[in-house]
Amino acid sequence: MQQNPSLDLVEFVETQILPQYAQFDKAHNMEHVIRVIRRSLDLARKIGADLDMAYTIAAYHDLGLTGPRAIHHITSGKMLMQDARLKHWFSPEQLRMMKEAVEDHRASASRAPRSIYGKIVAEADRDIDPETVIRRTIQFGLSNYPEMDTEGHWKRFMQHMDEKYSVNGYIRLWIQGSENEHKLNELRRLITNSGEMRTVFDRIFKEENK
Repeated sequence: MQQNPSLDLVEFVETQILPQYAQFDKAHNMEHVIRVIRRSLDLARKIGADLDMAYTIAAYHDLGLTGPRAIHHITSGKMLMQDARLKHWFSPEQLRMMKEAVEDHRASASRAPRSIYGKIVAEADRDIDPETVIRRTIQFGLSNYPEMDTEGHWKRFMQHMDEKYSVNGYIRLWIQGSENEHKLNELRRLITNSGEMRTVFDRIFKEENK
């Protein structure tokens, strides 16, 4: 059974695709995509999915951030589908499924991913470690709303936490028993304890706003 992606595919992705993430904000940079790749491969191994497909989907999933953020998942899927170099490794049917998986990775999607590959990358993209979620949300705020003062960032931060991660939030996990389930429960506990959350927010905000 395959234990790692094909070496020539890894070489192509590492030299031609991953460097593009250097232009994105801290919440979607090289560190983020490498983490999504690692988690995707771990899940693919457990499920028995194709490692080359899972690896490539993860590598392309945020490339569309070169354009409008709101449709980056659609743009990323198009970029994958239109990259003729991938025909060296994948059939047209595989590429179609990979395009759909990239399109389905967004946490705000209203429906379940169409295939196991969409579920893999959606789950891997969650980054629900509380410290990581809080830091990425603060990083996004600092990058996109530099005019805000600390209290403005705090209010935006808590609104995002409530809308996305609370018990009534839109985030959905698609693979039962994943590490993310436990981490999401811890994050939800923090969300309901605004005093404890503010302490964590202030510490990380200070670290990121140097």
